[in-house]
Amino acid sequence: MIPSSQLEKLLAAAVSGLLFGGGLAISGMCIPDKVLNFLDVTGSWDPTLAVVMAAALAVALPVFAWARRRGQTLPGHTSRKVDTRLVVGSALFGIGWGIAGVCPGPAIANLAGWGNGALIFIAAMIAGSQLARLADRSVRAN
Repeated sequence: MIPSSQLEKLLAAAVSGLLFGGGLAISGMCIPDKVLNFLDVTGSWDPTLAVVMAAALAVALPVFAWARRRGQTLPGHTSRKVDTRLVVGSALFGIGWGIAGVCPGPAIANLAGWGNGALIFIAAMIAGSQLARLADRSVRAN
């Protein structure tokens, strides 16, 4: 039997995931060409990704402010330090996003219909994250 507190967390995660995936699909953010057109500011620029991001911020910021007022901390990375790892990781993420037109959230949502393309992307994403983890361990060990 799953404890009720854990069940509540699982239910919240499931509902959040469904909302996130549904929002990505409805807004067209699972379509790589739509995302690539947003990144193509000198060509066929499509501003809809900016609208999706603005809507996400409009929902998330009040929740973050409410949690902060209550003294709650949200899970995640809390460092504000801009270091080499952050810059290199951000650059690699951006390059991958710019090449594929897909980032992790839409890639997982695309498992429902993108077929082998989504599977290959996710496998490569996992391999890249594991390589980065191994490289980080190696650097920290020396």
